[in-house]
Amino acid sequence: MGNDDGRGAADLEVLTVGRVGVDLYPQQSGVPLAEVDTFAKSLGGTATNVAVAAARLGRRSGVLTKVGPDGFGEYVRTALEGFGVTARYVGTAPDLLTPVVFCELTPPEDPPLLFYRAPIAPDLTLTPGEVPWDVVDSVPLLWVTGTGVSAEPGRGTQRAILDRRPRRGHTVLDLDYRPMFWPDEDTAAREIGGMLGHVNVVVGNRTEMRVAVGTEDPDDAADRLLARGVRLVLVKRGADGVLVATEGERWTVPPCSVEVVCGLGAGDGFGGALAHGLLAGWEPHRIATYANAAGALVASRLACADAMPNAAEIEELLCR
Repeated sequence: MGNDDGRGAADLEVLTVGRVGVDLYPQQSGVPLAEVDTFAKSLGGTATNVAVAAARLGRRSGVLTKVGPDGFGEYVRTALEGFGVTARYVGTAPDLLTPVVFCELTPPEDPPLLFYRAPIAPDLTLTPGEVPWDVVDSVPLLWVTGTGVSAEPGRGTQRAILDRRPRRGHTVLDLDYRPMFWPDEDTAAREIGGMLGHVNVVVGNRTEMRVAVGTEDPDDAADRLLARGVRLVLVKRGADGVLVATEGERWTVPPCSVEVVCGLGAGDGFGGALAHGLLAGWEPHRIATYANAAGALVASRLACADAMPNAAEIEELLCR
């Protein structure tokens, strides 16, 4: 599956499962999409960005996903390897196109996205026969997303992955709720909620918490997730910082002050730093503080994968 770069299951520290695409960013800011003249492309997709962010922090990461048999698919594999992420687990859906996403940079904090993933995205056609089960069994940190269960056969495959390693090591669910991928919120709530008993870390924003557990209140959401057996909950609250909750303690990590250029990818930068901190064995408060700084740095830049910070940049922001 994909390129064989010689890295075996025992070498990988992080495996993310899910969305990949090519993000097209306007090179003219502050204008509607209809008036943009030129675009620049960047690697994107939640699971992919998290793998890149973890690699930027020195982690050996890979992404389990699929692309189309087209030039953008070739670009995805080349870009991943360039970021230090193995493309070994990137398959090909022969009759589909690699997704592209257009971004409109107004407003910069939460820019609108236009997804081209019809009739279905290749990453949602992942089947059990395409899963590297030896990696699922052995990887220290597995990262799955809510989007990954938005359609079959990807839904059943991600369920099978979680059934294979229920809460082993670090099994992280990024709620990653995007309404355009679902027929309705009730369906999303049922499918995403069905994964909660198989993971030990959950991360998401207030809207995503409402979908997953029925409340936007960060403390109530944390209580409900901890009651389901999750051991670490991180609720991203934007300008109100991040709530971090375990069974015994909870903290609020204040936001980092940056000038926002583009909010896209900030959550993925947060995710890659979260993965790094979990693997390092840090205390939850330190993990969230570090991840919050990583996300802020991405928000201060344009593009997703290309914007992921390294450790020195995060430490500099933390020391200000």
